[in-house]
Amino acid sequence: MIFHSTTLKDAWLIALEPRGDERGHFARTMCQTEFAKHGLATEYVQQNMSASAKAGTLRGLHFQRAPHAEAKLVRCIRGAIFDVIVDLRGDSPSYLRHEGFELSAVNQRQLYVPPGFAHSFLTLTDDAEVTYLVSSFYAPGAEGGLRYDDPALGIEWPLPVSTISEKDANWPLLRHGDPAIF
Repeated sequence: MIFHSTTLKDAWLIALEPRGDERGHFARTMCQTEFAKHGLATEYVQQNMSASAKAGTLRGLHFQRAPHAEAKLVRCIRGAIFDVIVDLRGDSPSYLRHEGFELSAVNQRQLYVPPGFAHSFLTLTDDAEVTYLVSSFYAPGAEGGLRYDDPALGIEWPLPVSTISEKDANWPLLRHGDPAIF
């Protein structure tokens, strides 16, 4: 794996290093030793998957509050997505900044999302499938979210949002003076 730093503190874009022969290829997607060297979470309690039928489907921006904050290791295994993360840690130099990444079955990149970040993705293709590891169990009472179209964030999505859940469409907007979430 090749670890590429991002503009957001503690978030990493990870390129796989496939080894191939006439059978196809093999690549590690997670290594406890290498993750520990980069200060990343090394223990994951759950693996989730998401399948979306249509391009323009948006999921998020989701997070879990402490003590249930979770790290995520996100990978698109079919189609392509535009993955966006927002740093919600009040003491971080990248507080309330966001960055977007194209993850696809073709580029085989994955994104490490640290605890204290909101996470979302927009499908760029029909029939997109995403899988991700999480470091904490889902706790409904700790769930939170941000609006994907919040002007305070200014996220530029590469496609119009055509499908979104009612919950994700109705997360509250950020207000000036709101306390940091983390």
